[in-house]
Amino acid sequence: MTYEIYIHVPFCLRRCGYCDFNTYTAVDLGAGASRGNYANMVIREMELTKQWQLDHGIEEPAVSTVFFGGGTPTILSADDLVAMLSAIRRIWGIQSGAEITTEANPDTVNEYYINRLAEGGFTRISFGMQSAVPHVLKTLDRTHTPANVAAGVEAANKAGLRSSVDLIYGAPGESLDDWRTSVQTAIDLGVNHISAYALTVEPTTKMGRQIAAGTLPKPNDDDEAAKYEIADDLFTAAGLTWYEVSNWAKPGYESQHNLGYWRNVDWAGLGPGAHSHYNARPSFDALRAWDIAHPRLWGTAVNENRIPWGGSEEITPTENLEELIMLGLRIREGLDLDHINQAIAADDASISLKPIEVAQLQPMIEEGLITITSDAEHHTRVVPTCKGRLLNDAIIEHFFDFVGI
Repeated sequence: MTYEIYIHVPFCLRRCGYCDFNTYTAVDLGAGASRGNYANMVIREMELTKQWQLDHGIEEPAVSTVFFGGGTPTILSADDLVAMLSAIRRIWGIQSGAEITTEANPDTVNEYYINRLAEGGFTRISFGMQSAVPHVLKTLDRTHTPANVAAGVEAANKAGLRSSVDLIYGAPGESLDDWRTSVQTAIDLGVNHISAYALTVEPTTKMGRQIAAGTLPKPNDDDEAAKYEIADDLFTAAGLTWYEVSNWAKPGYESQHNLGYWRNVDWAGLGPGAHSHYNARPSFDALRAWDIAHPRLWGTAVNENRIPWGGSEEITPTENLEELIMLGLRIREGLDLDHINQAIAADDASISLKPIEVAQLQPMIEEGLITITSDAEHHTRVVPTCKGRLLNDAIIEHFFDFVGI
């Protein structure tokens, strides 16, 4: 079994115009959920989570990956991040060679900060680069400069940490040449991992309101598809191979934490709004849970020694099958058809589900959407092509139809 920890840090220096994450700019959000006390609160939630696991007969192995996300984790002191990591080691244990990552705003770290992370056990840092073009950064309300990113990567290299950068494509006013500049700049940093995400505009954000008012142009699907293909071509030429729809890495540098999500492993999400996932045991149904979103209410629950969940739900075998299909079709290792068909055969609650036959997939193969491979265990795997990655939702719907979901 594999067990991962995700820690959500909900604090930011400012809120970017496109962001709809569970983040806040206030220093103190009440009930102990302040920047200065946040590490203590999360450590207390770890203890409550461990006790809940023991009460429900869940024995997790030592943690294989830890990921600090946000928000801006590096708005906290490096000592606070290290303290939370040390608590994970005390409460669950951490595997030898575990991947320990934090996201970082390039404006909030320096060489001293990054060295402290390395000393404290971190192995990887993911910089929020977004773009290398000043006018695009301005549209995204980002305050850092490309030079900040380069300085952060250089400091991480000196400290022996692996580096990744995140890019966003499709911002209003971003040309194809702007995007090529950003992609090439990221490559030229020499990092071994790059994530590239299409901009998603939510109506409740500042950018969403600007687009609704007509002061910014709406992102265009064809434009975003062209930018995805540009990125895939340039990353591939630079030796970075896609391993998940939005992630590229040099061989051996894939984010193991990301892959854990796509492989549907167990993870505990800590912090306001974080999600947790537990697979089924003989005496325990598969479960998804989510923490209370508002930090003050989350903090109140922690102070009252209650696991701070806002809700939870059992995952039925059919729902689990849906997730296996969706997740498997997002990754380079592909969807394991044998595993899917075994899950269908084992679903006693439904007699309507149908196994997938390779012959059913021929039209998608001919359209250039998928390829069929065989792994070391001689399992048949379905892998989306670049075109298939762009039409991923449609492929998933085809598979749901085949199964009868």
